[in-house]
Amino acid sequence: MKKKLAIIHTTPVTIEPLKDLAARMIGDCEIINLVDDSILPQLGQNGGNIQEIADRWESYAKVAEQLGADCILNACSSIGELVTYTQPKVSTPIVRIDEAMAEYAVNKAEKIGVAATLETTLKPTLKLLKQKAAQKNKNIEFEPILVASAYQKLIANDKEGHDLDLATALMDLAEKVEIVVLAQASMARVVASFTTEEQKRFVTSPELGMESVKRTLQK
Repeated sequence: MKKKLAIIHTTPVTIEPLKDLAARMIGDCEIINLVDDSILPQLGQNGGNIQEIADRWESYAKVAEQLGADCILNACSSIGELVTYTQPKVSTPIVRIDEAMAEYAVNKAEKIGVAATLETTLKPTLKLLKQKAAQKNKNIEFEPILVASAYQKLIANDKEGHDLDLATALMDLAEKVEIVVLAQASMARVVASFTTEEQKRFVTSPELGMESVKRTLQK
């Protein structure tokens, strides 16, 4: 029987890329997309307090379970911590899109750059990386950057401006560290425009996250 993957998004931007990635990495799998694009603006206004939307996100996870999902993917790093609170309340396994990325980065380097266009994503990604470093007793130096201008251009529908601002900032950061972690799944397409050699200096969440989903679905 065909497996079902429910993806909970906070922006429509991640729908098609993750659907394509699932088709390429998992194959024949039914995708259920649940989207709430009011979450990120709310977090922007409340200083990133994810508890305000915890009940709402839990209700989406329960809907996914009712729809027969074999796995739920939380596609947003800003609210990754909600997985810890929600998992005990649903029987369907939930995967954080950024967890495998954080583990990979911490294993790979001792000086890590962390880039985001949203402060509400930068903080939780840094927190996750620091937790992984602590678990492995590794002393890691982090260099975080916030490319707020790129996000402003994205919401103004200036995708080219977003990509240009972000690409410039990422290449500058890559010169100072061993590896750069991209805090948002939506940033991955900018790295895809770099040369193969340049791409090796960056780690993004979508492919590593989807690999975790694949392993979960195979259990």
